[in-house]
Amino acid sequence: MKKSKFALFLALTVAMSGAWAKLPAPSEEAQAKAAEAKVVAAEKAKAETELLGKTQDRVAEKYIKEQKAKGITVTPTPILPPAPAAAPVVVAPVAAPTPAKK
Repeated sequence: MKKSKFALFLALTVAMSGAWAKLPAPSEEAQAKAAEAKVVAAEKAKAETELLGKTQDRVAEKYIKEQKAKGITVTPTPILPPAPAAAPVVVAPVAAPTPAKK
């Protein structure tokens, strides 16, 4: 039993050592490709957000018309678009205190 626990521990240790290995830095081409993919993903997300908004408006209009036909007045709550993201605040590093001279 002790040998099997030791073997298991040894196998797990060897397997985990691969997870600690450092990967090489990506090449210029890989960095450019990643940046391009990020831009494409952002454009796609923006288009999907606009499409979702239009779809939600259409559904809301249909619901209001249905309720109006029943004699119920529905007043939608106006929702303001989110404010643009603020720029990240960069904190300047604080210099280490110098020892006092005696």
